[in-house]
This record gives sequence, structure tokens and C-alpha cells, in this order.
Amino acid sequence: MTALQQQARALGGLTRHQVFRYVAEASDPVDVAELTEHFGLNHNAIRQHLAKLVEAGLVDAEKAPSGGRGRPRLVYRLDPGAESRWGVTGPYERLALWLAEMVRTGDTPVEVGRRAGRRQRLGAREFGDGDPVTSLVEQMAAHGFDPTVRRHGPSVDLTLRRCPFESTALADPDTVCELHLGMAYGIAEGLDGLEVDELVPKDPRRAGCRLRCHLEPAS
Repeated sequence: MTALQQQARALGGLTRHQVFRYVAEASDPVDVAELTEHFGLNHNAIRQHLAKLVEAGLVDAEKAPSGGRGRPRLVYRLDPGAESRWGVTGPYERLALWLAEMVRTGDTPVEVGRRAGRRQRLGAREFGDGDPVTSLVEQMAAHGFDPTVRRHGPSVDLTLRRCPFESTALADPDTVCELHLGMAYGIAEGLDGLEVDELVPKDPRRAGCRLRCHLEPAS
């Protein structure tokens, strides 16, 4: 069975398709409790629908930041690679909109990326422990970068393990990397104490670009 056939089968049931649309349209990851309340189904039914969506590559599952004791809850977000054929905006559709904005306005890729990052941040609900680094990681993950983070004192390095625009980055790495950097700037604008310094690009086929940041001392 092809990936497309698996996705079509996963979305064949009305309720599962509705769960997918809810996750796809949410501005932040959602958990089982939120979906249970919205759809009026029991937890096991929601978990079964989510498992099928995850298996089909339509939805990602991740652990939410834990604010205390106990096992961290799982939260679900749209898989960044989900195709636009299922009624969601895919990564290359977003890229096309940003490139069109550059042509229309004459602004640089960094400026356009900054506005995209700002819109992403303003449309997001707060959750987790409120840590600015965690917030940046979550927002970059929502765009499909699959980031990991390493801290050393005030220095913060995010390794972007996935390039959502790999094909275009191979053809025009400067434009795509500057869009990415601008996006990080826009997200970080509203995160108290966190500053983005630079993006160190790598071969997009292997990913691993590094977003270097630092934490400002508390005033």
C-alpha cells in the first residue's frame, strides 16, 4: 500500500477525518482530553483514531513539557509534511506564499520570514512551562524543522534535523536559509530573554542546520 493510499484509508471514516481536521486547524498541539471533550467520545476511541493518523503520517505525537511529577502527556499536531490534498496547507504552499510576498513587497527573505514567524507566534496558545527556549523549539517544530536543543550556560543551540523545503534549498540555499532565520527572529520577538544570533547552514539533504541563540540575564 502506498503512503497516499494509507492516508486515504485513515481518513475514510467521518469521525477520524473530523479529528484530523481539528488537529490540523489547531494553532497548538492538542491532547486526548481536549479531543475527548470536543467530540464527546471516550479516551480509548480518540486514542485509536489518533494512532491511525500517526501511523499514516498525517499527525505527529510528542511529549508535552512537564510542569511537575507524573508522566508527560502526549500532544498531537499536524505532520508538517502532510499534503495539501487533504485540505491543509503543505510546506511548499507556505513557501510559495512567502516567495510571492517577497516579489509583491520587495522585502528581503529575512523580513518576510520574520513576519511569518511573528504570525506563527501570535496565533499560538501558551502551554507547558513557559520557558522561552521550549517555546522556540515548539514553534520551529510546528514548521517541520524537527529541532533538538542543547544549552550551555546562556548559550542555546537548536539543531534543525529536518529541512521542510529541501528541494528549494538545494536550488537557492541563501533565500531559504534567510527565510528560516527571519522566521526564528519573528518567533523570538515575544519570548522574554531569548535572542536569536545566527543560523549556521548545512547541506539540506542531510539537514542539521544550527540556530544559535542566547539567553539575556534577568533584569
